[in-house]
Amino acid sequence: MSVASQSAPTLHVTAASAHPAPRVAVLVPCYNEEVTIASVIADFRKVLPGATIYVYDNNSRDRTTEVARASGAVVGRETLQGKGNVIRRMFADIEADVYVLVDGDATYHAPSATEMVELLLAERLDMVNGTRITEIEAAYRPGHRLGNLVLTGIVRVIFGDRIKDMLSGYRVFSRRFVKSFPALSGGFETETEFTVHALELGMPIGEVETPYRERPPGSQSKLNTVRDGIRILLTIMRLVKEERPLQFFAVSGVLLFVASVLLGVPLVAEFARTGLVPRFPTAILATGLMGLAFLSFTCGLILDSVSRGRTEVKRLAYLAVPLYSRDEP
Repeated sequence: MSVASQSAPTLHVTAASAHPAPRVAVLVPCYNEEVTIASVIADFRKVLPGATIYVYDNNSRDRTTEVARASGAVVGRETLQGKGNVIRRMFADIEADVYVLVDGDATYHAPSATEMVELLLAERLDMVNGTRITEIEAAYRPGHRLGNLVLTGIVRVIFGDRIKDMLSGYRVFSRRFVKSFPALSGGFETETEFTVHALELGMPIGEVETPYRERPPGSQSKLNTVRDGIRILLTIMRLVKEERPLQFFAVSGVLLFVASVLLGVPLVAEFARTGLVPRFPTAILATGLMGLAFLSFTCGLILDSVSRGRTEVKRLAYLAVPLYSRDEP
């Protein structure tokens, strides 16, 4: 079924805006979620009765598509494997005013969506993050919890201390966010992109604490702690290079400078004492490292100006998107 022209119906949510009945879409990217997808659809239909629920299948080998369609969801398909690829397709296809993004594994608390949507509308935010809280170890394994703390901490230090749970798969977005989001990542690292996109453009954002539970029996996680953790870390490094090039190249410049000094100081001291350079290859290496250090600083300064221009363009593109689809000419 084609979903490109489909729009979500209205949801009667009281909001401090000129549009008291925005169109809400619930987006559920899925891969082998036959066991849980029916309950996810039922739960969100109960708490958001006016919303349209979209399930996009990502090459599932089970009956996810059939179960979702039988449960009344609008079903789409993305053949490029990876959560980020599915989200890119959903953001491009679906027209709405408010977008609720949730995983199809039945681990997120559906009733929290009402509070998240109301907060987004009442305060005219662009993103509301569902911060996971749980005491169930099976739901939020120690390795995942530690990885999230470390990766979220890195992003908070570099891009701004405004998000507590960067890797949450439960979020509510405005139309401006969705239609200005570049969606470059293909996998689970897309959550990192969400956060950095909002922080870099200075978007108004909020957080709502939401209960988090373990997967029901028969359902298996698609997240690989080590592999996906490394991919997320590499994504953070890429985003730092692109969005904070001066800091990125300054770090490499400092390391090269220190290495050059450590190699060169003994040679200079020896030359001052004897007038000789006994380790000529080391002298060449120290000189080369110092040259690379200054080159790194120079690249950072140049790319910082380029990055600022890119940020300005992205900010203007974000502001050009109407908050409500009905405002489009």
